[in-house]
Amino acid sequence: MAENQNNNDNNENIENKDVKSNDYEDICYICRRPESVAGKMIHIQNDICICQDCMQKTFDAMNSGGFNMGDFMNMNIGKMPNISMINLSDLQGAVPKSQKLKKKKPKEKKEAPVLDIYSIPAPHKIKASLDEYVVGQEHAKKVMSVAVYNHYKRVMENTDDGVEIEKSNMLMIGPTGCGKTYLVKTLAKLLDVPLAITDATSLTEAGYIGDDIESVVSKLLAAADNDVERAEHGIIFIDEIDKIAKKRNANQRDVSGESVQQGMLKLLEGAEIEVPVGASSKNAMVPMTTVDTKNILFICGGAFPELEEIIKERLNKEASIGFKADLKDKYDKDENLLTQATVEDVRKFGMIPEFLGRLPIMFSLEMLSEDMLVQILTEPKNAIIRQYKKLLAMDEVDLEFEEGALHAIAKKAKEKKVGARALRAIIEEFMLDIMYEIPKDDNIGKVTITEDYVEKKGGPLIQMRGVAEIPERAGAM
Repeated sequence: MAENQNNNDNNENIENKDVKSNDYEDICYICRRPESVAGKMIHIQNDICICQDCMQKTFDAMNSGGFNMGDFMNMNIGKMPNISMINLSDLQGAVPKSQKLKKKKPKEKKEAPVLDIYSIPAPHKIKASLDEYVVGQEHAKKVMSVAVYNHYKRVMENTDDGVEIEKSNMLMIGPTGCGKTYLVKTLAKLLDVPLAITDATSLTEAGYIGDDIESVVSKLLAAADNDVERAEHGIIFIDEIDKIAKKRNANQRDVSGESVQQGMLKLLEGAEIEVPVGASSKNAMVPMTTVDTKNILFICGGAFPELEEIIKERLNKEASIGFKADLKDKYDKDENLLTQATVEDVRKFGMIPEFLGRLPIMFSLEMLSEDMLVQILTEPKNAIIRQYKKLLAMDEVDLEFEEGALHAIAKKAKEKKVGARALRAIIEEFMLDIMYEIPKDDNIGKVTITEDYVEKKGGPLIQMRGVAEIPERAGAM
């Protein structure tokens, strides 16, 4: 009986040990990355774990040092010179007890709805949903709604009648802070399709330092939880596309401009691309998979600085000569000059014709006016003012903004010339003292932001619980 009891105890200890070991993941002894990031580990003597990338680098260092591979296979460390990555003899007796990391609990995956021809919202419904989050940009929302609707009808169409519908990739032009990225994010959320947002500034020609062109598809694959079929119905938004324009008067090789445009041609048109899984560049240790980009919707966006000068030059050439001719400075104060951009203007900016030909839908976004900025503050579901009201409501305090205060905020944001991005910075500045002082006093029931407080001429109106509003002195907060 005693022996059986001892055996049972030993079995329980082994099981508990296995459970504990399963709860933790190995960490590479060299680069300190966990198994969930670096991939499967290689276990060597003394319970040391090394990731495949570091082991490959070690092999490369050994090969460049010139040693006998037979000595390495026999683990004769004393005869292997020039091992710069890792010296196994230094690790003798060093048991890496901290080389374990507790595994993250897997998130419960919700079943993604299958997109079919009957579940695609009509263009007017897509635009109505965009209206709830995005203020203004009526033309842009209309164009995007129709383009997305037609694209997914094309994806789900499976009749073989000889008529093949081409892709409707988009090029959106607009000043900074006008809502280009926000439009795409809202659109992807509405359609519940994977979305990858990448920056064209990091892309370079293959073989140079930077991200390979295929990395944009790799990011979409990661957004789709490595589900190739779902990724092939996703959206890729390439921001700052104007930064890969052809460089003018450049004597050196243009590895991040025209070369990137040429490399992206097959992506935009549709081709089977080999992409690395979980990495931004190809190498021997990263698994590869094939993704067909034929049904992936590409949306490119950029601010295109100095494009206005090209448009002005074209419009002034078209002006007549004589007493009734248009003045040359007629378009200098036109904020929405980008809305008159043509494909020829963008080609002169530095985009190659082959690239523009694969982006058949081109449209421009308007510069945000002061009234639009006031609407952005209050109307969208996720408006900035609503966010601050919710924050103060957690302290049981009501927050109100006077109409004049909203226009004062919008006027300040307009002066910064960075679009809607300036709004939060301005509000943070004058809300800092309020949000610092309010938790001190439980008797405060309501705070009203006045125009004078925004312009630093006075203070906010503070109302105590059960007491009428009293103006706070300027600088008191």
